Amino acid sequence: MEFSTKSGSVEKQRTACLVIGVYEPRKLTHIGEQIDNISDNYIGNLLRRGDMEGKLGQILLLHHVPNTLADRVLFVGCGKERELTETQYQTIVKKVITTLNETGSMDAICYLTDLKVKGRDTYWKIRFAVETAHQSLYTFDQFKSQKDEARRPLRRFVFNVSSRRELAIGDTAIKDGNAIAAGCAETMDLANTPGNICTPHYLSQRALEFAKEFATIKTTIVSQDELEEMGAGAFIAVAKGSDNPGNLTIMEYQGGPKDEKPIVLVGKGITFDTGGISLKPGEGMDEMKYDMGGAASVFGTMRAVAQMQLPLNLVAIIATAENMPSGKASRPGDIVTSLSGQTIEILNTDAEGRLVLCDALTYAERYNPDVVIDIATLTGAVIIALGHEASGLYSNHNPLGHELMSASDKANDRAWRMPLWDEYADQLKSNFADFSNLGGRPAGSITAAIFLSKFAKKFQWAHLDIAGTAWRSGKAKGATGRPVPLLSQFLMDKVNKNGNA
Repeated sequence: MEFSTKSGSVEKQRTACLVIGVYEPRKLTHIGEQIDNISDNYIGNLLRRGDMEGKLGQILLLHHVPNTLADRVLFVGCGKERELTETQYQTIVKKVITTLNETGSMDAICYLTDLKVKGRDTYWKIRFAVETAHQSLYTFDQFKSQKDEARRPLRRFVFNVSSRRELAIGDTAIKDGNAIAAGCAETMDLANTPGNICTPHYLSQRALEFAKEFATIKTTIVSQDELEEMGAGAFIAVAKGSDNPGNLTIMEYQGGPKDEKPIVLVGKGITFDTGGISLKPGEGMDEMKYDMGGAASVFGTMRAVAQMQLPLNLVAIIATAENMPSGKASRPGDIVTSLSGQTIEILNTDAEGRLVLCDALTYAERYNPDVVIDIATLTGAVIIALGHEASGLYSNHNPLGHELMSASDKANDRAWRMPLWDEYADQLKSNFADFSNLGGRPAGSITAAIFLSKFAKKFQWAHLDIAGTAWRSGKAKGATGRPVPLLSQFLMDKVNKNGNA
């Protein structure tokens, strides 16, 4: 879909549809009042008769409003004016986009920039409308023999701004919003692809395609045999159980000076997780194709960064493997030596994500990173702690933790800072190795992060546990694209902080 900005009087807009907000109870926005005056109180009379209250998400679609040049005017309920939040704003945009797409309005001019979202400016409102619009229209039908297509889909969406001075701001917001939305779509496509297709090899090939598409990206594949030879015993303990060999897929984005330290993103890429010998229950196991959600989000963030051409250096390390039960698979009680030289007692083969990640974190040291952030669908425990609204955030460096929290608020891609205290390390003690890979049921997400922190002592590090936010279950089953907005915002903030914007 094409997005653009313009500035002009509402009565002069010739379009298939005008989009205007209505607050509760029956209160028109400033632009709505202008339309009402132009139409000789046609709108106000409808509201007074009770056709619309203005409750959040309520819709009133009118045809041929008197004295306007638009074919239709779509009024959308925005709730109470003083209580309009970022999440409600996105709900409003989603309702508008789906309604327009279903009713045959192939183009529209949007005046939702007139809404007052506390602390949010024109750039934010346009960028997040673009992101939400793409999310609303996203479908994953690659494996359906018959596609569902709108008869007259929405093709052009124009944001009206209050003055010509804001046109450039709006254009920047659209560019950034399109890039982040493309990153989310990349993430959702990869995560939604079934495990029989999206194998470790599939992900590495996708990374090679990135290198062909973007001149700023270089891709390197480190094979399972190479990893075994270099001593990545924790990674190999997971990967060796599958007939599909694992690998480390490395993408290096060069947008800044060559001597500038890179930011490193490490993604957990378990393309299917049976639990290994510690086999998972059968119910819901199909969703374990989403256990590469961390890796998918790193792909998505790389796409967003490359599309925005951010002036920084970024390295993506994707730890890809399948966790399968077989005669070659690791057993509970096995002891392995990680790439760092630390030994690990494997108490549960279903705690495999931390095993591939720990060797990937050690591998990251060779890049002399500015910071390292790993992203993983790591624990069910984080869902017990935070539900499906917030990702769990851990960090061994307070400024980095604060920057990620700030980015999560700006992007409305929520995270919550969790403790990383030494006291929790006792749960990982082992009688036979340096430590185990399992800390028991109490504080399961925290002890998983504590485990990873043992391999992140040489750099500033953060960990995002996205097991509760990377996908939805039930009727709306599918990947969410998170935390691409958070990571993209973090990287954009880094650029602005360094004065490169």
